[in-house]
Amino acid sequence: MLPVIALVGRPNVGKSTLFNRITRSRDAIVADIPGLTRDRHYGRAVWRGQALLVVDTGGFEPVVDTGIVAEMARQTRQAIAEADVVVFLADARTGLAPQDEHIAAYLRKTGKPVLLAVNKSEGLTPSAMAEFHELGLGQPLPLSAAHGQGVGALLDAACALCVPAPGPTAPADESAPQPAPDDSTDETSAAAAEQALPRTIKLAIIGRPNVGKSTLINALVGEERVIAFDQPGTTRDAIEVPFERDGIAYTLIDTAGLRRRGRVFETVEKFSVVKTLQAIESANVVVLLLDASEGVSDQDAHIAGFAVEAGRALVVAANKWDKVDDYQRRRFAESVAERLPFLGFARRHEISATSRKGLRSLLRSVLEAHRAAFAKLSTPRLTRALQEAVAFQQPPRAGTVRPKLRYAHQGGQNPPVIVIHGNSLDKVPASYTRYLESRLARVFKLDGTPLRIQYRTSRNPYQSARE
Repeated sequence: MLPVIALVGRPNVGKSTLFNRITRSRDAIVADIPGLTRDRHYGRAVWRGQALLVVDTGGFEPVVDTGIVAEMARQTRQAIAEADVVVFLADARTGLAPQDEHIAAYLRKTGKPVLLAVNKSEGLTPSAMAEFHELGLGQPLPLSAAHGQGVGALLDAACALCVPAPGPTAPADESAPQPAPDDSTDETSAAAAEQALPRTIKLAIIGRPNVGKSTLINALVGEERVIAFDQPGTTRDAIEVPFERDGIAYTLIDTAGLRRRGRVFETVEKFSVVKTLQAIESANVVVLLLDASEGVSDQDAHIAGFAVEAGRALVVAANKWDKVDDYQRRRFAESVAERLPFLGFARRHEISATSRKGLRSLLRSVLEAHRAAFAKLSTPRLTRALQEAVAFQQPPRAGTVRPKLRYAHQGGQNPPVIVIHGNSLDKVPASYTRYLESRLARVFKLDGTPLRIQYRTSRNPYQSARE
């Protein structure tokens, strides 16, 4: 198990900025808006040869017991329970606040090792740290997450408190200069840590706001891993959740609900849209979650279009199926046929995230879609299937010329790309390309993934002479 460092504190003290600095990433959304982070956000880091797991949390208000703030507090308590070391972040510019005292009192009760870090301390004198001694958590460590000042000293202190991970680790050369998170990246250590990770299926859950994406994540994992609240827009960031089922490793990605472009006003929501689109791009498989009680909207079709344009394998899940009657189910099926005809390659499931019905068959389809997306297609089989398709239905003539499709080979995966060579292939109409896509997907059982066909026309050696 990797040592776990949890970052906690009241809203807007710079936890996400520090998280991005330590993990050398931009995974956490950062903006000058209190309460931006809500769920636990995990990231990997390497410091002096030691791999770490860092947890970003939302603004912690331990004395609030209702509403979304209470759900955020519950997420933070879980992160503290999982942590080997807790970094309590305060704000040097605003000074000691009553909420800091509440957090300190809670942390003292947990018995966890706690480091008090005072952020935004650049340019301040040591006397500015004096008031933070009142928290009774030891010597305050001044730092600037935005500029990287003091972050190395914080990580040294945190690693000293962490329980060493099992297994051999390379001894650190203390005499050699060590890069701080504000210096150049330790590429060798980071690459080694990345190679040690098992290959996982990255599964993104996408859909409109309030269709049950977070509830589905929690149902699959078997715990309240992300905040599921009956309020649109609860999830703002793309949260990655490790998960294993039947010996297969997944990374579940909970995404913010995508609204229509005209509805995206706030800066935070624009960031959330970008994070969701990035999650789709990085995923191996996407689950499009629909609300069976509301049918399929144009907005659902736009979201599905994003996934198809990205070439992602896709499974459709109709949530809240247990809450609709026969009439609503018929209307839902009609709306799928009307608005999502381009998802004919995707399997569809009726599920209930709250009662956990239909989830096992949903994961089976995810596995099948992943297999199809990464299928390896041999050139002889592809060429034979292409010749059989042409024999069954030739491409139409374009004037006096009929395109000649000679052979095919695989040009890529996720999605599968088939490259067809021949003559006059620039004259193949889109309708014939769709025919080939459908036939080849059926021959090779590529259920759950879009298929891309690319044409390579052979150069005519007599073309120059004619001209």
